[in-house]
Amino acid sequence: MSVLPSLIEAIGDTPLVELSRVRDALGVEGRLLAKLDYLLPGYSKKDRAARQVIEDARGSGRLQPGQCVVELTSGNMGTGLAIVCGILGHPFVAVMSRGNSVERARMMRALGAEVVLVPQAEGSQPGQVSGEDLALVETAAQRITLERKAFRADQFSVPSNPKAHEIGTAPEIWQQSGGSVTAFCDFIGSGGTLAGCARFLAPKGVRCYGVEPAGAEAVSGGDRSRPDHPIQGGGYMMTDLAHLDNALIEGFVTVSGDEAREHARLLARHEGVFGGFSAGANLAAAIKLLRGPEKRGTVAFVICDSGLKYLSTDLWQDLA
Repeated sequence: MSVLPSLIEAIGDTPLVELSRVRDALGVEGRLLAKLDYLLPGYSKKDRAARQVIEDARGSGRLQPGQCVVELTSGNMGTGLAIVCGILGHPFVAVMSRGNSVERARMMRALGAEVVLVPQAEGSQPGQVSGEDLALVETAAQRITLERKAFRADQFSVPSNPKAHEIGTAPEIWQQSGGSVTAFCDFIGSGGTLAGCARFLAPKGVRCYGVEPAGAEAVSGGDRSRPDHPIQGGGYMMTDLAHLDNALIEGFVTVSGDEAREHARLLARHEGVFGGFSAGANLAAAIKLLRGPEKRGTVAFVICDSGLKYLSTDLWQDLA
């Protein structure tokens, strides 16, 4: 390995690990392959999108040298942007709901970001960020972008988000698995990872599934009676996710907050993989696929972020 010119070049090429121990503990047939993106510099898969968004914007001239960058975030995209912007000399403002875990805001501030915390909507619960909460964050992000004459990273619509996974995450999974993957699933936040991976994997015969919180199944058009859930970073009850328009998706899997929590703990206990809520949701979904339409197949998924970002939440609190 050569010496890298900056941490930005360390974004990508994460390990793909087989989870045979948790598979055997749960008694399912097939293979589980976990893409360890929680090992990226910002401890989440969003580092990939952050790098792609900034590099593309600088290359096209939409982002000028030294210009401020603003983005709505649950914490992971903001962390990636704080790293990339700090190295490339762009002030960065992260706009985030107070419903997200405090670790995320602290990490972004440590990396040099200005963090604006937006109060939750009336009736919202800490740790459970709703679509209504996100709308308040979006309003604040738009205002700050205008005030600062900033570049808006806009992860929910900018093509660079899915592109990062189409040219990075998915080809890495395919190459590392020797082309053996038969299915892929991912928890839906902005939809960038799912859409980008599907663009690369679906033409190769890989069936791609979206993962949604049970009771907050807006994308699939399912049950929407329980919009409150603890799986941060997605499940916002948004039906108009631009990245998923015409995406090559086979179907959807629903996972409850309790299932996500339980499977995140199984990952840690059986495999030593210390992921967050969405990693648990992805494992739970992959298990359901192996017990259902993907029986005896090979299901790949991403460990989206680190469990270190949830130490103050009920994912780990009772273990203190």
